Amino acid sequence: MKTVNKKLYKAKSKKVLNVVITYCVLLIVCFIFFFPCLWLILASFSKSGSIYSFDGFFPSEYGLDAFKTLFTDTTMYNYPKWFLNTLFIAAMSCIIGTILTILTAYVMSRFRFKSRKAMMKGTLVLGMFPSFMGTIAVYLLMTQFGLINQRWGLILIYSAQAPMGYMVQKGFFDTIPYSIDEAARIDGASNFQVFMKFTLPMSKPMLVYTALTSFTWPWSDYILPKMLLQDKDLYTVAVGLMSVADDATQFARFAAGSIIIAIPIIILYFCLVKYMINGMSAGAVKQ
Repeated sequence: MKTVNKKLYKAKSKKVLNVVITYCVLLIVCFIFFFPCLWLILASFSKSGSIYSFDGFFPSEYGLDAFKTLFTDTTMYNYPKWFLNTLFIAAMSCIIGTILTILTAYVMSRFRFKSRKAMMKGTLVLGMFPSFMGTIAVYLLMTQFGLINQRWGLILIYSAQAPMGYMVQKGFFDTIPYSIDEAARIDGASNFQVFMKFTLPMSKPMLVYTALTSFTWPWSDYILPKMLLQDKDLYTVAVGLMSVADDATQFARFAAGSIIIAIPIIILYFCLVKYMINGMSAGAVKQ
């Protein structure tokens, strides 16, 4: 009996020790990732605004001057205009990209046609290459179409690239029983009616996931806006803030702008995380 109790005690002690070590490691990792965010938040409240006035890692004095000048002093750095440009590009890319991605995934999931598998394999192979490899070709095409220094040029690129990632959405549509489509067609519904009245109402998690991913990419992208937008009034926030970062005396303004541009994404993720998880988990399993 004593031997059994000793074994149980050792097992429990080992389990507790493993849990304590796991939580300690997780806390250390969280701190490592959270510290730069904390430093950026505190830097945005620097009263002087200059990085040279910091006392070590943190500002010596705190204030709200950086947030005030961010929206009032728009002579050199027009942050409100950059924010509206980013919102317009991200919103339009989200709407068009979501429609194209959902339609592509639905067609690949529900219809059988010649070269379907070849197209799926081709998109998988192309997805293995980073998108910035085609920046030169994209720039030349935009030049030929006269879309340099145009917001719609960026929207066109983001929307056209979105359907390349349709595989998760296709996996979600594969989980919807095909018998529902057949029953609807027996009742006289067309393919479009089946899609609009039956498939879409059951695809709310996937629609939210697709819309959010289509929104976050142009919201935070830097490479394409930097390459295509030359007019300072057409800058997105990512490009505009990099011009602010070049001036060390305006570092607090840069930090404040970075925090403000992150707030909408954080709110969206907290509000829609349930639908995102459902959409990703359902799209990863094929029935």
